[in-house]
Amino acid sequence: MYVLGIESSCDETAVAVYHASKGLIAHTLYSQVATHAEYGGVVPELASRDHIRKLVPLIKTVLKEAELIAKDIEGIAYTAGPGLMGSLLVGAATAQSLAWTWQVPAIAVHHMEGHLLAPMLEDNPPAYPFVALLISGGHTMLIEVRAIGEYRLLGESLDDAAGEAFDKTAKMLGLDYPGGPKLAELASKGQNRFKFPRPMTDRPGLEFSFSGLKTFTMNALHATEQTAQDKADIAFAFQQAIAETLSIKCKRALQQTQLQTLIVAGGVSANQEIRRQLQQMAAKEGAEIRFPRPEFCTDNGAMIAYAGCQRLMAGQTQNLEIFARPRWPMEQLISL
Repeated sequence: MYVLGIESSCDETAVAVYHASKGLIAHTLYSQVATHAEYGGVVPELASRDHIRKLVPLIKTVLKEAELIAKDIEGIAYTAGPGLMGSLLVGAATAQSLAWTWQVPAIAVHHMEGHLLAPMLEDNPPAYPFVALLISGGHTMLIEVRAIGEYRLLGESLDDAAGEAFDKTAKMLGLDYPGGPKLAELASKGQNRFKFPRPMTDRPGLEFSFSGLKTFTMNALHATEQTAQDKADIAFAFQQAIAETLSIKCKRALQQTQLQTLIVAGGVSANQEIRRQLQQMAAKEGAEIRFPRPEFCTDNGAMIAYAGCQRLMAGQTQNLEIFARPRWPMEQLISL
């Protein structure tokens, strides 16, 4: 079964083709970073317009790369949420139009389920059950995963997600958009000079909160002369605090669930310091840890095509409704 996957939830337009037995056939992605850079963040209306311009050409490109034609496609999967409403509608409307034209089933995919299942694209995928840490610009959550669709939320951010805190702190330090990677680069030049708090680690539970850490960072910055080294040292301390907080919470999640596998996915999972600390924690706990390859950490069509393929093969489809939800709790997903 060949499934076309479409991802357009925010500022990246991505398309992929996945086959049920052959695996990932082809994928391509267009990033809008240059479009939004001058504004210091994503402008929803501009994002929607770019998706409209780029999506159909990308579909043609990926089909050509896969050496397939329209009649070879047996199903279409698209990101239906969460995300920016306008961007989601572009992908949903395009997917449903193609599904009607090609007379194939379509399936709405949860964006975070796509990230959660991204490690399954590897040649040696992890086995269920496992704990998943999803860290991105809009989400920070720990989930117990028993099977596709069988998810139990263990804890999530009560305010800013980790990626959002990275981007806002980067802007505070005068770094360009996208801030997360640039803050990590600046932190590599910093020294262990400041001690920042590890939010909500002094109490039981698996929730996260990073807005207070952002305020602490701002106060620390204002107390310095704001030299290049001051900023590097603050970036170092901030990144260490985020990484250690995530590590502490993941350790608790593994212990509470008594599971021995940790999956880490989402755009922030590409951060090398976060990976290092999580790997160190997992080794001490005797747990296995898995990350998607870097190209599948950020938004991509491959993860949507994979997730959609699993649901279509299980017999799940939807009608021609253009389904899009900017907010969509994972607990509402049904199991296979």
